[in-house]
Amino acid sequence: MALSPFTVGLALEENSINHNHTMMINEDNESAESFLHCLSPHQQVDQFELTPSSPMSGGGDLTVVKKLNHNVSERDRLKKINTLYSTLRSLLPASDQMKKLSNPAAISRTVKYIPELQQQVKGLIQKKEELLSRLRRLQQQEDPIYNEKQSRSAALSSLSASAFAVSWFNDREVVLQISSYVVQKSPLSQILVDLEEDGLLLLNASSFESFEGRLFYSLHLQVQELTNIIFP
Repeated sequence: MALSPFTVGLALEENSINHNHTMMINEDNESAESFLHCLSPHQQVDQFELTPSSPMSGGGDLTVVKKLNHNVSERDRLKKINTLYSTLRSLLPASDQMKKLSNPAAISRTVKYIPELQQQVKGLIQKKEELLSRLRRLQQQEDPIYNEKQSRSAALSSLSASAFAVSWFNDREVVLQISSYVVQKSPLSQILVDLEEDGLLLLNASSFESFEGRLFYSLHLQVQELTNIIFP
């Protein structure tokens, strides 16, 4: 069937219009893709979420959005983990920090480093106790008053652990009888010194040991001045 020149003209014009329309659509798509390509992943996610009426076709575009959201979340998670690893490395000794350990190596080194720290703490506590003990000894050696008090305290403790009896001759003379075990090793000389300091002068003294291992002392004392020791 022969076509008239008018029909051929219409067909050519229609083809030209369709071709121009197709080119315009392709240019729009390319512009949109170029624009999305320039955006950051966060901006791309916002673009998809804020324009739900954009020309998305089916579930394919929704899958892309989910994948982008997942990538952003995963990137944030990895960033937090790397920050924690960095903090962990900063707690290790300086020699280990210079090695730039990998994450598994940093964990392994930390597990070994904890017992080392515990041993260091124990050592420091022991050193502290030794220093305090040495300081106390130095103070005792340099303080004669402290030494004298300690000696008198030991003598009085020994005397209090012994049995004794007191007999008054008159208001100026007294006999003090002391009984103690040999194993107690009562420092009699120190007791006499203490009695003299309290105003009692030794006039006479005697002692003997029994078969049961007890020592008996008899001290004849004279009162020189008021004494702090009260005899019954």
